[in-house]
Amino acid sequence: MKTKIQPLADYVVAQNEEPATKTLSGIYLPENSAQKSQIAVVLSIGKDVKNVVKGDRIIHKGYSSTELKISGEEYLLVKEEDIIATVNQ
Repeated sequence: MKTKIQPLADYVVAQNEEPATKTLSGIYLPENSAQKSQIAVVLSIGKDVKNVVKGDRIIHKGYSSTELKISGEEYLLVKEEDIIATVNQ
């Protein structure tokens, strides 16, 4: 997905993955019990970012990112130091 946002310095632009609607055992979760995902896909990176690249799946701190909505799409601005881990596929 192409984004119109180019982050500065050590920020990344990411987009949260959809939260799970079903458990591993097959039980469907009601919408109001679904938590916001803390796993996101990196869409673009600032020039000072060193540890992640575009396309990486990351786990980020839940309340330290900046959420924004542009043209109906929701994005996150996450500082590199607030990225906890990358997720291997």
